[in-house]
Amino acid sequence: MKEASITKAYEIAIERYQAVGINVEEVMEKLQKVQLSLHCWQADDVTGFESKGELTGGIQATGNYPGKARNIDEVRADIKKAASLIPGNHRVNLHEIYGDFKGEFVDRDQVEPKHFDSWMQWAKENNLKLDFNSTSFSHPKSGNLSLSNPDESIRNFWIEHTKRCREIAQKIGEYQNDPCIMNIWVHDGSKDITVNRMKYRALLKDSLDNIFEKKYDMMKDCIESKVFGIGLESYTVGSNDFYVGYGSKNNKIITLDTGHFHPTESVADKVSSLLLFVPELMLHVSRPVRWDSDHVTILNDDTLDLCKEIVRCDALNKVHIGLDYFDASINRIGAYVIGSRATQKCMCQALLEPLNTLRKYEAEDKGFQRLALLEESKSLPWNAVWDMFCYKNNVPVGEEFIAEIEKYETEVTSKR
Repeated sequence: MKEASITKAYEIAIERYQAVGINVEEVMEKLQKVQLSLHCWQADDVTGFESKGELTGGIQATGNYPGKARNIDEVRADIKKAASLIPGNHRVNLHEIYGDFKGEFVDRDQVEPKHFDSWMQWAKENNLKLDFNSTSFSHPKSGNLSLSNPDESIRNFWIEHTKRCREIAQKIGEYQNDPCIMNIWVHDGSKDITVNRMKYRALLKDSLDNIFEKKYDMMKDCIESKVFGIGLESYTVGSNDFYVGYGSKNNKIITLDTGHFHPTESVADKVSSLLLFVPELMLHVSRPVRWDSDHVTILNDDTLDLCKEIVRCDALNKVHIGLDYFDASINRIGAYVIGSRATQKCMCQALLEPLNTLRKYEAEDKGFQRLALLEESKSLPWNAVWDMFCYKNNVPVGEEFIAEIEKYETEVTSKR
């Protein structure tokens, strides 16, 4: 897209938004500071570098599009390519199974910070920060229960794993001089009816108490719920109620995965409720299609409402935005870029909402005026602001990234 047309449209947008009380330049500055945590597992379908077995524990990637990353160098190359097409400076979210094990098997209760030294160096060289996740799935000791397992030896294995992950997150935070956000999600549950719900939840609570005993200052703990997992449909130990209660009591960050709730629930509505009781929130943004299917995020009402609620709550500094989808049926770098840019587009629209005027109407009980402006704001030229944001960040504007990804596929991924 030519610079002249981008600039002309942007100047018109500035004038149009000024009419409703929005300073577009200030919005651009705020949008520049919004960091996404790019999930490393889109590059290789959540395989990691520990083993090549099938995924277990309620995790499933569908599709077999050619060009999947096969090792740490290819994962990094794909992330770097995707990041070059996404405006702004972002983070990379690692699962423990993506450690640099150098071809050796390192069991999960033996993992150490040294296995992520090269990740820290790579991130620094590429102007990226790192976040982290423990990994309880796809392991011989995963089974149906990990941190809530009545078998003490198995439970202690996963406690030790998670403790070591927190230590790794602390070392990452120290290295990058920025707290590493460390997420804990376990798949624990039951395929059919259980009559011991309290027992397993008590075990999970005790395990978490043990894990969080040691305090760190350069990592932040997040706890993530789920409705159900594949093969574990009847009961989830770490339900939303469990983690909201635990997080509120223990001052932990709650992770909201947009696929982990009933299809009719509004994840956006949870933001204002939770921020009254927990210090911060972590988001895992995906697109559930009827269930937690982790489709590529697109610009839809769910993600737009979520971003608007963050802005309306004045919570940009309290909400961390991570992505969590994996589509193996299409070009994987393309999936990265579509989902990331879609999330940013939603945040761009949210920041451009004429909130002061809307709140004034609401305070004065002017329901017609509020609804009218909400509707009219949908057709304001936000896309011209987005195009300029991409242009200023020296990334492709509009659909131009398609050709870039096709070129990368021809030269790189198609040869794998």
